[in-house]
Amino acid sequence: MRPTIPISIGKSSIQLLTEGPIMKKLFSWMAAAAVVASLALPTASWAQTKSRLAQILERGTLRVGTTGDFNPMSIKDTATNQYTGFDVEAMQQLAADMGVKIEFVPAEWATLVNGIVSDRFDIFSGASLSMARAKTVAFSDPYLFAGTVPMVSKKTGAKLTTWDSINNPNVTVAVLMGTVFEQQAKAHFPKAKVRSVEKPATGYQEVLAGRAQVTITSNVEAATLMKTYPDLQVVGSSNDMRNKRPFAYPLPQGDEVWLTFVNNWIALKSAEGYFGALEAKWLGAKK
Repeated sequence: MRPTIPISIGKSSIQLLTEGPIMKKLFSWMAAAAVVASLALPTASWAQTKSRLAQILERGTLRVGTTGDFNPMSIKDTATNQYTGFDVEAMQQLAADMGVKIEFVPAEWATLVNGIVSDRFDIFSGASLSMARAKTVAFSDPYLFAGTVPMVSKKTGAKLTTWDSINNPNVTVAVLMGTVFEQQAKAHFPKAKVRSVEKPATGYQEVLAGRAQVTITSNVEAATLMKTYPDLQVVGSSNDMRNKRPFAYPLPQGDEVWLTFVNNWIALKSAEGYFGALEAKWLGAKK
């Protein structure tokens, strides 16, 4: 005779139900199902939030947003639709180091942030770090510091070799009226004569014409001016820049894997002297 299960629901009855072979099999099946479900949920979540790095490697293409209007950082040749410049060369190197192709996506400064957020490109070719932009996109570690540099003619450059030598009552510093450089000139050279000129005049034109000995501008613009006007030169080296501001790579927020990868790449290239060589090539920086 098989034992019968009691009708009454007492403590011993419940114990008998839960400890019986049928219920043990049922609980074993439920536990296994829970494990499978717990494994499936992270997998689905991971697929939805896959790192941009993994996406780039799977796609085989790095999408880089760039404007092509920031000489000498990003320059587009309208005849060939090819990009050149400091930032362009760096991004080409990043793609090469990743073992993927590169695709330059036309962008504008006004829509830089939107291009990152809307997934039009994986990274922007480089921009000055600002808190306004940082509210919406992440920034890599700095790869370059832009700043203010004095410019003189080569003839004057033999006498004015440092910032301190410019701060002299016998020196005239020409700057464009209403610009940040006008304020900086007055702050850095309180003893010198600061001449504020109005458009269409410019500070560097005053230097070329001999009406001033010095002008100040960004090191980025200075590199372009020296190529256009060989008689101009920068005072000091890139280490002497004032009012420095970092340049970094805008990236999507919330993707620590992609951000860490780019930061590691910057650290490695900086240690190898790669960015220093780019500064010397494109910005005329003295090492």
